[in-house]
Amino acid sequence: QVHLVESGGGLVRAGDSLRLSCTASGRSFSTLGMGWFRQAPGKEREFVASITTDGANTRHSDSVKGRFTISRDNVRNTMYLQMNSLKPEDTAVYFCTAKGKISIQWEFWGQGTQVTVSS
Repeated sequence: QVHLVESGGGLVRAGDSLRLSCTASGRSFSTLGMGWFRQAPGKEREFVASITTDGANTRHSDSVKGRFTISRDNVRNTMYLQMNSLKPEDTAVYFCTAKGKISIQWEFWGQGTQVTVSS
């Protein structure tokens, strides 16, 4: 079992920046693929970004590409999401997720952290 804890959410203004963190425990962090999803009120959960076990490869959704950057620190067992140029439409609960190296589906989820961007 993997336990994920997100932090770093908050209320900011459009154009501001935030950095989300996700700390994992329960399994060797370097064996976990990691990702971020978000869910806005009344909408389905959507993919934001993902990163491979060694951090060599990342993916970002088109809606955040160029503004958000996913990264990880395998020494600190922590993943990050640097969010710049935030927009009101980025308002959502952001979830950290993890999966085993050969898993197809995301297996473990954090409880989420709220990000609210005012216009």
